[in-house]
Amino acid sequence: MKSLLTAIALTVASAAVTAAESATKNAYVGDADQGKSKSATCSACHGSEGNSAAADYPKLAGQHASYLASTLRAYRDGSRENAIMAGLAAVLSDEDIADLSVYYATQSVSSGAVQPDLLERGEQLYRFGDSEKGISACAACHGPTGAGLASAVFPSLKGQWAGYSETQLRSFRDGLRMNVMMNGVAKNMSDADIEAVSSYVEGLK
Repeated sequence: MKSLLTAIALTVASAAVTAAESATKNAYVGDADQGKSKSATCSACHGSEGNSAAADYPKLAGQHASYLASTLRAYRDGSRENAIMAGLAAVLSDEDIADLSVYYATQSVSSGAVQPDLLERGEQLYRFGDSEKGISACAACHGPTGAGLASAVFPSLKGQWAGYSETQLRSFRDGLRMNVMMNGVAKNMSDADIEAVSSYVEGLK
């Protein structure tokens, strides 16, 4: 089962890499200095350098520019729903999105910590998954340290607020947020599984 899940993940990753390379060919790559000057509005929720003060808002610091740009475009075109972000992204040009994404990608994410009582289960799910429950290992796509893969638009997870990750995983599980791979991974996760792996992710460095 593990080998099958890994094979599926690698196939999807390969397709994602090809799509990302095609989409970014000849595209404006962004300017971090311009992004910093444009980030004032973002800092109200996400912090001055992309390290938000609370789990209600994700940390953006250190996130791959490819993922940030993809997410902002999704908010702008309505394919990802969020009342606050839809309004903010609606006025962003492609150049604005590229600048902001590159700026946040150059910042350092603040470190977090895993809850000791959740470490064992969280590590198991992250590194190996749970074949009996049909849960794929997070590390297959997001890497052993949670760094993700920029070329495949797989986000970095390390240091992210556990509370934010929990909210997203429940949304994937319940079909409130759509992504074929993540919906499949989360659908068999209990609330306890989600809490454990989210805490583990926050502690990754």
